[in-house]
Amino acid sequence: MVTLDIPYLRKLVTLGYDFSVMTMLPAEIEGSVEGAVETFVTQPARHGALYKCRIARDRKGMDRGLYPTYFLHLEKDYGKKVFLLAARKRKKSATSNYLISTDPTELTRQAESFAGKLRSNLLGTAFTIYDSGRAWRKHRPRDSAEHHPRQELAAVVYDTNVLGFKGPRKMTVILPGMTPDRQRVTIAPTDESETLLERWRGNLLDDIVVLHNKTPVWNDDTQSYVLNFHGRVTQASVKNFQIVHDSEPDYIVMQFGRISEDVFTMDFRYPLCALQAFGIALSSFDSKLACE
Repeated sequence: MVTLDIPYLRKLVTLGYDFSVMTMLPAEIEGSVEGAVETFVTQPARHGALYKCRIARDRKGMDRGLYPTYFLHLEKDYGKKVFLLAARKRKKSATSNYLISTDPTELTRQAESFAGKLRSNLLGTAFTIYDSGRAWRKHRPRDSAEHHPRQELAAVVYDTNVLGFKGPRKMTVILPGMTPDRQRVTIAPTDESETLLERWRGNLLDDIVVLHNKTPVWNDDTQSYVLNFHGRVTQASVKNFQIVHDSEPDYIVMQFGRISEDVFTMDFRYPLCALQAFGIALSSFDSKLACE
């Protein structure tokens, strides 16, 4: 029997977990876009809904072999889909840096459709997902509303494989905490010590939630590590993952996996929003020499 201390349990409850009714909840509703897409992609998922999405990777063109464009769509009935976000890796950047936009034709920071970005460290083992605000080093008190201080929406850390180069990845996902009314806590650092990564490294967990990828199980028949994606993933890949909280491994906050060479499914639930989930997925596409 697992016991939890009260502050830790309280944090899980604000995440939306209610252990007493977890197994008695009715079937999940299928999530849909509510309101303007620009607002929807940054709002936490509706509690009790599952958002089934698909990511297509476009590698056609002169430089898209190195700099593909990624398109995120929400899947609907009868093969229909709703466009949500697009992303592309920036050229001439010292670290991996992806611009994310609500307009697939305007992948620039200056466009009104700029939704946020994903940026890695130099090793490509730690990533941070930002909204469209201005970095604290560049933000000025006189800035107008559209130049709000930049928020950190998530961070992803990839650990070096303990099983060698062919073993499964190990991911840690750090999110801003959630308030009792299911709103995301604002994490807008004004110096390096306040970032999600530094809070996690310093074990300052009051306003953050830490998730991990579910550990795959070795299958002797297929001679590979496997997870149950309930039919949503059809091809083996080191990129496939499911994100859970250690105390509730059956509540899959997000799952991602390959279904063809350049098409992937991406499903997410509360407390994630589409922008957070897309950024986490994009981090898995990046080349990480230290953990593959």
